[in-house]
Amino acid sequence: MTSVYKTADSRLAVREWCTDTLVRAGFPVTTVDTSAGEVALVSAGTEEPRVVVVPGTAFNAAVGLPWLRALSERWATTVLDLPGQAGLSDPRRPRRDRLAWYGRVVNEVLAAADLDQVVLVGNSLGAAVALAADSSRIAARALVSPAGFIRLTVDPALVLASTRWLLRPTDENTRRMLRLFVAPGEEPPQIEVEWMTLMATSCRTTLAPPPLPPDLLARRAERPMVVGTGEYDRFLPPRRLAPAVRRTTGLDLRVLPGMGHLTTEEHLDDVVSLVAEVAG
Repeated sequence: MTSVYKTADSRLAVREWCTDTLVRAGFPVTTVDTSAGEVALVSAGTEEPRVVVVPGTAFNAAVGLPWLRALSERWATTVLDLPGQAGLSDPRRPRRDRLAWYGRVVNEVLAAADLDQVVLVGNSLGAAVALAADSSRIAARALVSPAGFIRLTVDPALVLASTRWLLRPTDENTRRMLRLFVAPGEEPPQIEVEWMTLMATSCRTTLAPPPLPPDLLARRAERPMVVGTGEYDRFLPPRRLAPAVRRTTGLDLRVLPGMGHLTTEEHLDDVVSLVAEVAG
């Protein structure tokens, strides 16, 4: 097992940022114990069914507050901080077979928190994790900009911008990189610029997850599921993702207009509509 953080001070800086953000927003944190250590949960809303959000690489409940606010207006919503990712959960993660490990962790979280008949909403890495989880407590899945179907496309512009960000994590280098995560002409939110700058200074990087086995993807489609990605997603362009989703699950990919890989607040109505297809 290895820690996501570079140093003990790095972990403290990230925890303080997340805790302060959630306190200012008025959202309490609860925790459950799992075989992967402590997992933090942030919840809001009261209407059934229960929606459980699994964030993408480097994201967590504090950064994902816009998701929590938007989804909890319709349904009771819980966002979990994945262990081994920056946030308020245990920082350790295995070096190998991470998707299977994460799937088991989600199964344990649902059981420990007594969350049943949930709609599992996965974003990016979180979508691959949602696919890896096989708990009987999962009633449906909504996957946004989903890893797990194809290998992510990384073009030279992304490589150059990411390298600059990692070597010299200033706000400007972070903003330059995140502009490639959103639609052309759109600016990344300042809070995500601030967060990703802290990420580069404090955390070790995580490689993108590989595609999951086709037979596993086919089995997941036996329960209600909807899959969507942004029109301008450079990592998971619709022209590549749509055939893979159709081939493995028989589902048509929903293309979310005007959105890149990063789901900014302007596009959360489309995410809510996508979740409503399986949540009602």
